[in-house]
Amino acid sequence: MSDLAPTTGGDNRYKAVQQKLKTLGQAMDLASNELEALLRGMRMNAQRSEGLAVDIANAELDRKFIEMTNQVSVALGGAAVEVKKLHETAQEVSGLAHDARRKHARLYEGLDTVRSGRKERTPKPGFFAH
Repeated sequence: MSDLAPTTGGDNRYKAVQQKLKTLGQAMDLASNELEALLRGMRMNAQRSEGLAVDIANAELDRKFIEMTNQVSVALGGAAVEVKKLHETAQEVSGLAHDARRKHARLYEGLDTVRSGRKERTPKPGFFAH
């Protein structure tokens, strides 16, 4: 099971939430890097296919081979556009996860320090609401 998979009754203590946000940010950073490499490869292969179609045409091969090679180039170009969108989304999610981690730390780190430093147990959430 992935570290990012949602669970029921999850651990929502400060350090656990910090670790989950860190894991999410790192996973999105890694995905972004891999998508960037994929994008470069797709663009390069699209250009190669386009060049190959020209070479096939210059060699006066059957027209169907030129068309098929051109279709590969167009398909790779179209797929590269979608991979670029996915790459941008991964970068955005990564940034948001890192921002959320910093904000969570700013809001709750002091409270966690106080709660972690005392011997007495802390009441469950909502205890004081009654």
